[in-house]
Amino acid sequence: MGEFISLTADDGHTFSTYRADPAGKPKGGVVVVQEIYGVNEHIRSVCDDYASRGYRAIAPSVYDRQERNAVFGYDGSQVPHIRTLRAGIDWQKTLPLDIAATIAALRPLKVGAVGYCLGGSVAFMAACRLGIEAASCYYPTDMAKQYNDKPKCPTIIHFAERDHVIPREVVDKLKAAQPELPVYVYPAEHGFNCWHRAETSYDEASSKLALERTLALFERYVAQ
Repeated sequence: MGEFISLTADDGHTFSTYRADPAGKPKGGVVVVQEIYGVNEHIRSVCDDYASRGYRAIAPSVYDRQERNAVFGYDGSQVPHIRTLRAGIDWQKTLPLDIAATIAALRPLKVGAVGYCLGGSVAFMAACRLGIEAASCYYPTDMAKQYNDKPKCPTIIHFAERDHVIPREVVDKLKAAQPELPVYVYPAEHGFNCWHRAETSYDEASSKLALERTLALFERYVAQ
């Protein structure tokens, strides 16, 4: 359904994205932000799914400033390299330049952001700083640093009850700091939305409920 296209940030950096378009006129735009595994088959399928629901979806490669075509599977064999890339992200460029360019590519549509793991934190930052219409943040792994940041658009956050990456006290800090923010905790593990990990972290019931909540958010604030 989708295709790879290049976008150019304001500093001239050209980066790869995966874009999926609906069959008809798009009712809104969605920035889909990757897990630590890059714009892999799963993230592309997430874009395709949003396109099937009427949204134009674009997933930017947040690793392109370090390494082109940094796409990984889930067998664990490249985790050390993945961690190096994740630690090396230049947030002074990635967010205000690359993510902003992705949002601009979706305008004049209203734009929502959805992200997973690393991408959950990127979607949260976009909600706080980039003027989007809504954000849905799945198990954002930098929330220990972000819990006092205030989203400037309607935002929901999804956590896993048995998350081995995000301690429960981080969830509690967020709830205490921002009691008005919808925070959902699912009886699942980190990565519960990833149906390409059916034998490990994927939880169908939790994934379905989180998607229903996300779609309701986007229907209200992004669809037009």
